[in-house]
Amino acid sequence: MTGPGLVIFDNDGVLVDSERLANGILAELLTEAGLPYTLEEAVRDYMGGSMVSMRQKAEAMLGSPLPADLEDRYHERLFDGFAHLQPVPGVREVLDRLDADGITYCLASSGTHRRIHTALTTVGFWDRFEGRIFSSEDVEHGKPAPDLFLHAASTMGVKPADCVVVEDSPLGVAAANAAAMRVFGFAAMTDPAKLSTATAVFHDMTALPELIYAA
Repeated sequence: MTGPGLVIFDNDGVLVDSERLANGILAELLTEAGLPYTLEEAVRDYMGGSMVSMRQKAEAMLGSPLPADLEDRYHERLFDGFAHLQPVPGVREVLDRLDADGITYCLASSGTHRRIHTALTTVGFWDRFEGRIFSSEDVEHGKPAPDLFLHAASTMGVKPADCVVVEDSPLGVAAANAAAMRVFGFAAMTDPAKLSTATAVFHDMTALPELIYAA
């Protein structure tokens, strides 16, 4: 069975079930800094973006700088929570099928390399992605700019038109569209309407292989 030249996976919320934990911590820290946030509001405003873009947006809303150590405290709490991190249900089987059929895949995330390494190691996915991991730290402009996905495709030696992206955030879908790549929006935690510009939207990982192979 044929498929795309490259499948690019987002990490948080697509490979590892970390979005609720991460955005809950972010909401707490922003609230402590004087910018009240709920989990749902943090998901709405920041899910899929880098910490750099989060700080820029939050400081503009707050009208003053966030604490200089906010990112350090965020990652400290996050990594403590990662001890209990699990893969997104069904994604291990998706990777097994891609491996069996010789479909190349990689990871492109707004998270730092340290965060990606910690998450993948915890859930046992590091060996599957080692050497094929791309972070917003690697490019000048993170999602929703296309830079990260284009960098991943170029490094992997695949044309953008031959790539498909698996994303769970509006920022990630926008980045994939800007890179002229097909993108499948995973709506497990995201309002499907916010992923409506994706090539297709799905709610369960069992539906992903059919979308990938149809591409």
